[in-house]
Amino acid sequence: MTITRRQFLVFMGGAAGTVACSSLVGKRAKTLAFQPVQLPLPLNIGDTASDQMQVYSTYEVIDDLVVPEGYRYSVISAWGDSVGDSRFGYNNDFVALIEAEMMSFLAVNFEYISGKTWMQTYPEVIGQSLPFAEVKTALASRGGEINAFALPKNNPLKQQIEAIAKEGLIDQGIGVISVSKNNDSWERTPLAQDRRITGISGLEDGRYLQATGAAVAIFEKVDKLGYDDQLQVRIIGTFQNCAGGTTPWGTILSAEENFQAQVPEPVMADGSSMDPSQQPFVLTDKKVDGRGNPFGLAGNKYGWMVEVDPANAQDYGTKHTWLGRYRHEAVAVRAVKGKPLAVYSGCDRRGGHLYKFVSQDNVYKVADKANSGLLEQGMLYGAKLNSDGTGQWIALNPDTAVDPVLPSQVVEDEGQGLVTLPNPDRQAGGIVKVTQDADAIALKKFKTLGDLYIGNAIEKQGAILIDAHFAANAAGVTCMARPEDTTVNDQGALFVAFTSGSPGGDGGPDKQIFTGPEGETPYEYGWIMKLEEDKRDPGSMTFRWAMIALGGEPADGGLGFSNPDNLEMDSNGNLWMVTDMSTSKHNQEIPSRTEDGEQVSQSNLRGLFGNNSAWVIPLSGPDSGKAVPFAIGPMECELCGLSLSSDQKSLFLAIQHPGETGGMRQDMAVETRQLVMRTTDGQEFTQQRQVPLGSNWPGKTAQDLPKPALVVVQREDGQNLA
Repeated sequence: MTITRRQFLVFMGGAAGTVACSSLVGKRAKTLAFQPVQLPLPLNIGDTASDQMQVYSTYEVIDDLVVPEGYRYSVISAWGDSVGDSRFGYNNDFVALIEAEMMSFLAVNFEYISGKTWMQTYPEVIGQSLPFAEVKTALASRGGEINAFALPKNNPLKQQIEAIAKEGLIDQGIGVISVSKNNDSWERTPLAQDRRITGISGLEDGRYLQATGAAVAIFEKVDKLGYDDQLQVRIIGTFQNCAGGTTPWGTILSAEENFQAQVPEPVMADGSSMDPSQQPFVLTDKKVDGRGNPFGLAGNKYGWMVEVDPANAQDYGTKHTWLGRYRHEAVAVRAVKGKPLAVYSGCDRRGGHLYKFVSQDNVYKVADKANSGLLEQGMLYGAKLNSDGTGQWIALNPDTAVDPVLPSQVVEDEGQGLVTLPNPDRQAGGIVKVTQDADAIALKKFKTLGDLYIGNAIEKQGAILIDAHFAANAAGVTCMARPEDTTVNDQGALFVAFTSGSPGGDGGPDKQIFTGPEGETPYEYGWIMKLEEDKRDPGSMTFRWAMIALGGEPADGGLGFSNPDNLEMDSNGNLWMVTDMSTSKHNQEIPSRTEDGEQVSQSNLRGLFGNNSAWVIPLSGPDSGKAVPFAIGPMECELCGLSLSSDQKSLFLAIQHPGETGGMRQDMAVETRQLVMRTTDGQEFTQQRQVPLGSNWPGKTAQDLPKPALVVVQREDGQNLA
């Protein structure tokens, strides 16, 4: 349900305005302090189409973080820098500034490694070599993969694989670094609390992660149907840590997302893991995955939300299993005195779901660290969206009826819808992909979710939490368009970024809910939703929702961005957002909008939008509902993090995977590409775009290695950012 400008203002609580929903470039928004940066596509820079054609006939892409005039940025830390007894990891994502009177901490997630660029730059950045060439040669006849777990411990190939896998897992996880502000500049001030929680914490150092909740019964179960790592409740490491959130009591929640790249995702009917062989180790020119395989990591221990207290040097993380196991992207916490705690998170996959955990007990003091205990008992729910803007939360417990999502309800991929469901052969376990409604309906032979899983009551609940995504599909929870970040404002309203409405191998979004401006599906460019619980009660089981921002070209009614991702709310009620377009689409040449008589796909048209960028969306006042570009990222990167200081004068951003496709930019190489652009009223013209080949950021001089890094953005005059 995409709403009109007038409906937006009514839903946001403002008066209906007369201006159309649009973005500003070249004009200062009435309610914002900065001059918007200039993107490669026209927004509203000129009064006429001819003005836009003239201004945008050429465009130079810059291999740097481009911020507004009068603003500056500085690098806080980059990949390879020392952190505690380890190093700053790779592909930093979520950032949280935890401020205190005596000290402040930055908690940072390290999501994944970009295989090609990581291997190319590792020897120089880390100062040691790894046997990449030898292992690639050994695996060439095996298609680049092997079940290294099955190799004897003293096998030389296994030892080489373990060396590579360890280093890759060290570069993932969570980091805590202490910082202080000196004359308005943020500096690292290393303390005992500085530490890394890596993908192998506990493997050799005893720093195991802990777990709470119903899934613990599965970890401790002796007679598992599937693989047993013999560690019971102890967990080795955390990885694929993407977005996250902060709690009002000063801890952070770190979201394990695409864990299926390192360990098996499907499980047996009792919630136990598949054998490590189901996700072999992979090493090619572009990939270094399956890194859990050589160490026999149990797949059911990954895909959780991890809580860490940055101020506690001995805290290496707790996985709260009542929050569910799925491809977590971000988290928003709502704590209201006298009410249950509510925790929202999305599963970032095509056809993923939006979830809410509601605690069993109520919040007593909002800022009390004892609130962490509320995460240990409650219930997980999935969102069911209705096309009229209402919705309900469906409990994921053994009593919930099986009422599967049907393939005909989701956006088709190559002419057919796809839904992943628990395998009806429960002895075999795992999942099945169904494309026919009849096959989905056949799952109703199991009356309840409890009938799908094996064990006593608590074990069945634990298994459902472990298999949350597939259980949610079986319960009829709405399939969504890659729900990524979530944030809650002071009034308790939830904002959700949906990155992409295209279907894929995991499924697709509900085709009645996730439509473009003309009702079309698939719609690639994304949405931002506002969701309000009935009576603003965090424990409510009903809500209303509306899409308040639409990605896409202005000529089609979009706001000028594509693929919204991380969100942050400032003290003025403005919504900050960064985009996550696939690296392969950045600045992709578009010499024509038709090819062989067919329209170029929306996916490929993302080349129009250039590099990933950061935006501000005012939610009140004369610019309410407009989108204003604040920053543009370096080459082939994703902007992540978005953490504002309490005084609103500093914005921390993670610059992830610069040079992911092109690697190190050689001799400042650049090429000219042609792209057929459109003015805001739809007239076509050709742009000559200068595009750097690869990246040298953050060093920015010839032959500098591209490195992910954490930066802080400030105004030069020391005033508030927006």
